Amino acid sequence: MTTPNISDPQQVEPTPTKRVLLAAPRGYCAGVDRAVVTVEKALELYGPPVYVRKEIVHNKHVVETLRRRGAVFVDETDEVPEGATVVFSAHGVAPIVHEEASALSLKTIDATCPLVTKVHREARRFASDDYDILLIGHEGHEEVVGTSGEAPEHITIVDSPDDVANVEVRDPSKVVWLSQTTLSVDETMETVRRLREKFPQLIDPPSDDICYATQNRQLAVKQMAADTDLMIVVGSRNSSNSVRLVEVALEHGARAGHLVDFADEIEESWLDGVETVGVTSGASVPEVLVRDVLDYLASRGYQDVQPVVAAEESLLFALPNELRRDLKARSGAEASKVRHDAGSLH
Repeated sequence: MTTPNISDPQQVEPTPTKRVLLAAPRGYCAGVDRAVVTVEKALELYGPPVYVRKEIVHNKHVVETLRRRGAVFVDETDEVPEGATVVFSAHGVAPIVHEEASALSLKTIDATCPLVTKVHREARRFASDDYDILLIGHEGHEEVVGTSGEAPEHITIVDSPDDVANVEVRDPSKVVWLSQTTLSVDETMETVRRLREKFPQLIDPPSDDICYATQNRQLAVKQMAADTDLMIVVGSRNSSNSVRLVEVALEHGARAGHLVDFADEIEESWLDGVETVGVTSGASVPEVLVRDVLDYLASRGYQDVQPVVAAEESLLFALPNELRRDLKARSGAEASKVRHDAGSLH
C-alpha cells in the first residue's frame, strides 16, 4: 500500500473557501432616507400620533419601528382624524389625495421622493400637450397609482414587454413613455424596444425615470451574480426594487437567489454546497438588517467578506418644505427663549 505524499499538492483535496461578496451601494437611497427622517422629525416636532398614508417605505422593519414610536399607518386619507398631521409616503400620491386632505383640514407633509415628483411633472407636462403617455410600471403599485392620477385620461399602464401588443393610442405621432422608478432596467428597456417597434415616433422622457439607486443596486448585482452560488437580497416582498434584485441576480448567473426581511428567515439548506454568497439589500432597507445577515453567515464559516463596488453615491435630498419651515420656527423660538432666560438672570 502506497502512503500518499501529503506534500504533493496534487494529492491533497483543496479546502473549499467560504466567502461573501457584499454589494455596494446597497440599502437606503436618498429618497428613502428623506422619507424616514421626515416621519421621525414630525414625531419629535408635533408629538404622536403622526399619521402616515400607506407605508412610508416598503420595509417591515422600518414601518414597525416607526409604529412603536407613535406613527399611525392608514390606507386611505379619510381614516385620518380631521385636523391631524399626515405624511404622504415616498411613493407619491395622486392630486385627488391632496384634495381629500384639504377637505379634512389635515396638516400635510409630502415625503414623496423628488425623483418620483419629477415623473409626476413629466406626466402633467405631456398631458397638457395632449400626448398619449405609456407608463411602464406595475398596475396597483402605489407609485404607479400616484403618477396615473396626475393625468388619468392620458395614461396607459404597460406592465411588461408582453403587454405591448395590446397597447392602443390615439395618434402614433404623439406618444411618450415614462416609467415607475424602481423597475428592472433591462426589462424596461425591452418594453421600450417593443413599444418603439410598434410606435416608431415614440418619445423618450427628458431624463431617465428609473432612479439612480435602483440602477446602481442592479449594476452591483450584475457584477456579482456569475460568481455567486447563492444571492441573498434583504428586503420586503412588497418592495419592487428588492424583488427586482433577486430577478436580476438569477438572470445574470447566480445559481440561486432569495429575498429575506430578516436573517432568521435564511434556511440552512440554502447553504448546502455553497462557497460564495452574494449579499445586497433593497433601497428601503436599513444597514442593521444587512449586518444581521453577515453575522449569520459568519457564524457558519462565511467570514471572508469582499466588497463589490459598482458606484459611489453621495446624493442627499432636503426635508419637505413644510417640515423645514416648522423646524426653523421651533429653532427660532427656542433661541429666543434662551436669550430671554439669559436676560432674566442679569
